[in-house]
Formats: sequence, C-alpha cells, structure tokens
Amino acid sequence: MQIETSEFLAAVKQIGAEKDLPDERIFEVVEAALAAAYRKEYVEGEAHVICKFDQEKIVAKYYRVFKVVKEIENSEYEITLKEAKKINKKAKVDGNINTPLSSKSEFGRIAAQTAKQVILQKIREIEKDEAYEAFKDKAGRVVIGRVQKVEGRNVLVDLGKAIAILIPAEQNPTEDYSPGRRLKVLVKNVELTPKGPSILISRADSDLIKVLFRTEVPEIAAGVVNIKGIVREAGYRTKMSVEATEEGVDPVGSCVGQRGTRVQTVLNEIGGEEKIDIILWDEDIKQYINNALSPAKVKEIKLNKTKKHAEVLVDPDQLSLAIGREGRNVRLASKLAQYEIDVYGFENGKKVKSQNHKKEMQEAAESKIDQTEIKEIKNNVSTDETPLEK
Repeated sequence: MQIETSEFLAAVKQIGAEKDLPDERIFEVVEAALAAAYRKEYVEGEAHVICKFDQEKIVAKYYRVFKVVKEIENSEYEITLKEAKKINKKAKVDGNINTPLSSKSEFGRIAAQTAKQVILQKIREIEKDEAYEAFKDKAGRVVIGRVQKVEGRNVLVDLGKAIAILIPAEQNPTEDYSPGRRLKVLVKNVELTPKGPSILISRADSDLIKVLFRTEVPEIAAGVVNIKGIVREAGYRTKMSVEATEEGVDPVGSCVGQRGTRVQTVLNEIGGEEKIDIILWDEDIKQYINNALSPAKVKEIKLNKTKKHAEVLVDPDQLSLAIGREGRNVRLASKLAQYEIDVYGFENGKKVKSQNHKKEMQEAAESKIDQTEIKEIKNNVSTDETPLEK
C-alpha cells in the first residue's frame, strides 16, 4: 500500500476545515506528518528530519538537520564546525545545518500510520493553542456558551473553541444547569496548562451584572453614566450605585430603561428571579447609606467614621424591609457603602434593634431552616433606651 504526498495534504486540509483551523497551521501539520513518514520509511537510525512544503507547487522537500558542535558526541544529530562550513560558510557553533535529502512522494502503510499519529497529535496541540489565543485576552468579558455536562459539583460549559469550568463557588445557586442550556458567563481567568487552556467562568460574580449593563445601556458604554459600586448575592439580590457625568442625565432611569426594559433584559440573562436595586451614588456617606438601604425609608443615621460604623433609625414598619429577607438588604447595603450598618426601629419611645441579625440570617441560610424560623429570628429584638443621636 502506497500513500501519495497529495493524499496527506488533502486529508489534513479536510481535518483543518472541519476544525476551523487557519491554513498556516494546517501546513505545519502537513510538514510534521510528512517528515515523520519520511524518516520512518527512508532514513535509518534516529536522524532529525524536517519537511518544507511548497504550497504553490504542492511539492515537499526534505532535510536532515544537524547541530553544529565543537566535538561530536552523537553523529546522528551533530556535525563539526569544519564540516558544516563546507555546506554553509556562515555556519556557527550551536547553530543548525540542513542537508537536503532525496525527494520522495510515496510512503508505505507503516509510515502512513506514523504520519496519522503525528497529524492527530499536532491537531490537538494546535486546537489547544488556538483555544488559548482565542480566550487569553477575554478575562473580565462576557461570552456565550452552552452547558455540556455536569461532573460532580462542577459544570462544564462549551464556549465553542474551548470547554470552560463553572465551579460551585461561581454558580448561581438558584439556577438549573441542564445540558444544552445557553448561558452568558463572565470569563474570570484563563491559564495555559499542559492539557490546554484552563478557563474559569462565573455566573455569580457581580462583574457579570456590570458587563451586562454596560452592553445594554448606551449611556454606560459612552461614559455618560458610571457604575460606582456593585455588590451581589447571586440568585437573590444585587445592589448597584450609579452617577451621571453630565448634567440633565438621570443615571438610575438610564439603567432601568423605559418601563423597565433595560433592567428586565439583564434580569432575563441571569435567570429572572434575582432582584436588582439601582440607586444613586452620593459623596455624602449618610445620603449614600440612605440610598443603599432602599426600598426602606430611613429616619435618621448616626455615623462613626473612624470605625466606619452606622446606626440607622427607621419606623417599626420599615424594620423588616430595611433588614430584608435573610438579612440581605442591610448586608448588601453595608458592602456597598463599606460601612457596618446596624438598623434600629423605634417603638413606644424606645430604640429597638434586630439582635445580631446579619450573623443569624447567614446561619439561617446555611442551615436552610424554614421561613417560620427566619421570622422568629427577625422578631428576636432587644430594647435599648439610649436615644439615637444625629
């Protein structure tokens, strides 16, 4: 059985077309495969053989490669400087000399099998390189993928040229990751490993929301509206503060969109169940905390700027709203304002505070206790007769 050089070329070009590889990389595969086949068929020993393929003439030229050395240790690979200069006067020690080999265009079955192995190996290497090149600069960007499969607690997502991993910490706990589902994901990190590119993606990162708004809101893309801060508990609630850089622009309205169309588009991309609070940023920290606790209405705020602590007074009917379900509203407001916030109500002339609500709500969420128990935690208050100071 004899295999023609042209058959190698046709076969590899077909593989390249199927895998969407550029022509220059295809010819790398052709040259590597033909060199391996030539060495197997026509060269004895362990000589280093390379192939140079003329794409226009469809002709392969073969060369045996020697390293130029002062003293020869392996004649299969090495040549002295004196001998090298007979071939090329510019030869130097530690350089390479290519000596032409006779042209061949047919290969036997064993050589063809060797070439096939080289082709498969090279194709895999090129796919890894192409995937890394495609994603190495996409950290911080949003890309579209489809869930391929679930392995243990990890979700593998097909991004087209590469498979990315969605680890538990980066998953939205309220989402279902069924195979075939289309997702927009944030690329968090891309690294090249011996097995190919390792791509870490996220559906839980707050930057996913930020990039989606930048895409959906032209005012943000143009720099007319700035996102000043964003915090998130994926699947449940996000708080985002915005400011306008030009007079006459409503930053909150720009993000919400007419009849809420823009914010709804973002919500649809992240599952639809999550709430997004868009608030106005303010350089006055009291006003910023007031805005951050939205939708609750705040009566008074007392600050300790040294300790970055705020005591917030609300009417009794606003206390549960300010704290939020499982403590999320006040917890996210604290993260957004970068202040520890304690929320107080005012009943019968006395200041009342939810007792260590942030810690208890977190424990409630982790232990997955039912809503009755959560309500009991919310109602667990203590009295403090010290009046709230401004």
